[in-house]
Amino acid sequence: MRTFIKFVGFLLLFGTIFRSQSGFAEDTKISSAQLEKLLERLETAESRIQELEQTKQQETTAPAVPPQPAVPPQLKKAGGGLDDSDELLISNFRNNAGDPIIESRLSSLEEDWKKFSDSEQAQKAKDASKVTTIKLFGRIHIDGWNFSDSTPGIAAFNNPTTPQDPQNRYGFRRIRIGVSGKIKDNMLYKFEYDFANPEDPAFKDVYIGWTDLPIFQTLLIGNQKRPLGMDHLNSSRYNTFLERPLVIEAFNEDARRLGIAAYGVSEDETWNWRYGIYTLENIADDGQAVGDAGQMSVNGRLAGTPWYDETSGGRGYLHLGIADMWANPDGDVVPPSTNSNGARFRTRPEARTGSTRWLDTGAIAGADWFNTLGFEAMLNIGSFSVVSEYQVTKVGRGNDGSDLTFDGAYVQAAYFLTGEYQPIDRRTGTIGRVKPLENFFWVNTCDEDTASGWGAWQVAARYSYLNLTDADIRGGDERNWSLAAVWWWNSHARVQFNYVHAEIDDHRAVNGFTGGKSDIFGARFMVDF
Repeated sequence: MRTFIKFVGFLLLFGTIFRSQSGFAEDTKISSAQLEKLLERLETAESRIQELEQTKQQETTAPAVPPQPAVPPQLKKAGGGLDDSDELLISNFRNNAGDPIIESRLSSLEEDWKKFSDSEQAQKAKDASKVTTIKLFGRIHIDGWNFSDSTPGIAAFNNPTTPQDPQNRYGFRRIRIGVSGKIKDNMLYKFEYDFANPEDPAFKDVYIGWTDLPIFQTLLIGNQKRPLGMDHLNSSRYNTFLERPLVIEAFNEDARRLGIAAYGVSEDETWNWRYGIYTLENIADDGQAVGDAGQMSVNGRLAGTPWYDETSGGRGYLHLGIADMWANPDGDVVPPSTNSNGARFRTRPEARTGSTRWLDTGAIAGADWFNTLGFEAMLNIGSFSVVSEYQVTKVGRGNDGSDLTFDGAYVQAAYFLTGEYQPIDRRTGTIGRVKPLENFFWVNTCDEDTASGWGAWQVAARYSYLNLTDADIRGGDERNWSLAAVWWWNSHARVQFNYVHAEIDDHRAVNGFTGGKSDIFGARFMVDF
């Protein structure tokens, strides 16, 4: 009977030890307190084992008793802290050869802990000796646009001097290359350049900064995105539509400005925030703002995910955010002025139309302040997501005219046909990278056949509007209905298709036209690395 019990115990113990070794390999980060507790429990187990051994030896010398069912001995929980797996480990403490399994495992644990501790110390010493790190990254976006049906008013808005229908366009939307990294001890840097226009390349994110700071957490100085509009803060690598909504681009044109800003996040990542001071002038082309106007803005954003489904890995969440920008443009529209008046709002029709914007207030004379307030919300449930933003801008003109109000919004719904979902980065309050359940591929196999994968498919619809007309400023009122299809080949490559129906009215008269309509088709092939 004892041989049978030990044989069964050996089999169970072998499975237990094998499982524990796999777990230890997966997670070697065990604290010293946990190790001491484990050693204490093993000592208790060894003591109990010795008691059992003595009991069994006494049983062998006792008079024979009728045979009983072969059941492993039941143990009391040593110290009140053993679970079923611990009892199994104690009950089957030796293998068939009589080798002390627990002692061997304990010795192995001690050796592994020493190796881990030594490697941690070595890694810390190695990291401390590094001066800087460097990471190369980039993206390539190849676009095609077709303006199939436009009314005469669109031709006038597209080229006010000599009215001309928008022409089809094919080329590079983005060709970016950059480097980023860390600088000893808690500094970081980033540099990114866009070569989509070979005659006029422009830099994007260019900054230095610090991490792990008291109060500020992370502090960046340089060219960076102003925290206004979730769709603008999202990376173009992840956005569902080719171009950003009307209101997002109009009130935060090109997004990036020279400034100093702090970035923070709560301990549980439920809330995150950004705030800073930025120049109003975009310096991406010439690298500097020259003049005495001192046009600046103060920006802030608070966002979070008050509901986030941890159990599903983030397949369900609710994102909410509020942002504000207070700016002081100089209102000067005199041509010799070295500063470009910051009180100007304009945008393209959610498609690339060259340098001309179809909606444009022009530089607003006399504007000495403006304030933009934005609200954002996003709900994701499995493969379905819906997101919406609203922004309103108030402009003060002092003695040059009445105050102005412009506003805009959009609502967008998307669905993954292949079961994926849109992740969110809770630390930044922006969407993250989609990972297809199956990558797209089509290859020859060794048996002269072919194998393939479908990738991920997503469809979306969006409605957006923007009103830049108030009082004597008639920048136009536009409403767009858009459809999108996205084919994700893998997590870093995809192709996008867009259709946009644009309607404009209440525009200042251009060659006698105050409105127009256009149907636009777009496509993009893109990769990032």
